[in-house]
Amino acid sequence: MALTATEKRIARFILDDVATAAELPIASLAHHTDTSQASITRFARTLGCKDFRELKMRLAQSLAVGQRFILDVPDLEGVQGIYESIISVLETNRRALDTEALQLAVNWLSQARQILAIGMGGGSTICAQELQHRLFRLGLPVVHQNDGLLVRMMCAAVAPKDVVIALSLGGHASELTNSAAIARQYGAKVIAITPPDTPLAEQADLVLPLVVRENDYIFKPSTSRYAMLAMVDVLATELAMANKAQAKDRLRRIKLALDSHRENHDDRQPLGD
Repeated sequence: MALTATEKRIARFILDDVATAAELPIASLAHHTDTSQASITRFARTLGCKDFRELKMRLAQSLAVGQRFILDVPDLEGVQGIYESIISVLETNRRALDTEALQLAVNWLSQARQILAIGMGGGSTICAQELQHRLFRLGLPVVHQNDGLLVRMMCAAVAPKDVVIALSLGGHASELTNSAAIARQYGAKVIAITPPDTPLAEQADLVLPLVVRENDYIFKPSTSRYAMLAMVDVLATELAMANKAQAKDRLRRIKLALDSHRENHDDRQPLGD
């Protein structure tokens, strides 16, 4: 998009102080930028707005989520704060654990013909894959998928004895929400690992709730994905305990296959991690 010299002047003023620009009437903005009201209107239309009023509305909306990407928010915690944030989010989610929902999820998954773990985006994709890595060790029929079209296709191919586990830190991804609805339409149970009161949670038969908390320091990775990973581990552990004989046999076979492959036969090495 090519801006005129006048439009660049208006843009610079707005970017320097978005909050003020969002509050100023058109006459005041024209005065502060040494332009005219007509120039302000043309600038708004150049940006795809119907008029200056719509531009102001969009600026106000951007302040709610976008200001932290404009302002220089300091890191008050440093490197040690990364560990502290992880510990804090894990403790918060430990207290929020719904044991009744967890037990029901274990019952459904133990009896499932097939388990489909779906997640999209960075953390949710990794956790869906990790869920597959945890559950196949226990002898459970599980597969994960993160491609939007394949997720939709696989959810349309489920049967009534199948269970879909949808993972999302935000709970608003339309691909996951729509796919969960499709799976339920064809009789599968849907378990959502996501914050409650989200569109995905509304489409689930059962929610294993996450408490997601983020701060304004944009350079620090999201700690909430650790809460999701912890839920995956909790679910896997409870499933192992509920299916001890089958799980022990599969784990023994995996350990034997790994020990015959490794030069170091240390009995305490991880089971393939």
